[in-house]
Amino acid sequence: MKIFEPCYDLAIRWSKHPHASKYLGGLSFAESVFFPIPPDVMLAPMSLSQPNRAWTFALITTLASIIGGIAGYMLGYFAFDAWLAPIIESWGYTHKIDTAVHWFEQYGVWIVFLAGFSPIPYKIFTVSAGFLQMAFLPFLIASAVGRGARFFLVASLMRWGGAPMEAKLRQYVEVLGWIVVALAAIAYLMLR
Repeated sequence: MKIFEPCYDLAIRWSKHPHASKYLGGLSFAESVFFPIPPDVMLAPMSLSQPNRAWTFALITTLASIIGGIAGYMLGYFAFDAWLAPIIESWGYTHKIDTAVHWFEQYGVWIVFLAGFSPIPYKIFTVSAGFLQMAFLPFLIASAVGRGARFFLVASLMRWGGAPMEAKLRQYVEVLGWIVVALAAIAYLMLR
């Protein structure tokens, strides 16, 4: 049974929608604060279907993600104790925040860069950076570099890959989908 190929086909169709850039920006913003689905699922097909606009899509994704990261930082800075901590505790995710705090203590600003580039949930580190009152400018720079590197890499691979890349993606979309699921599971277990 194929699970990821129909999702891939749907993403390709959505990538050609007249408001796809706005949806991409909204998804990128939301993923940096609370939403679980990474913007790569829209960025890659949009870059494949319109390769001449791939870097524009990467820029939209990066900027919206950074703005979302700032929102997550501000949420952690101003509302963590009063509003977020009780919700996180009631959902049973306090240990994930504790892990993020430990990583911040161990790696400092580098953890924001790593979270921005990797499948580790970036939103945990945007909110954590705020409630830990991490210096804002290093947070912003690490976010911009990490997120930008990731999104421009995805867009570049799709742009330069063209039709052969689309054929390869279609051929391996199920395997790639399960790899992403496995990476997400590993990231989840790392935060336990």
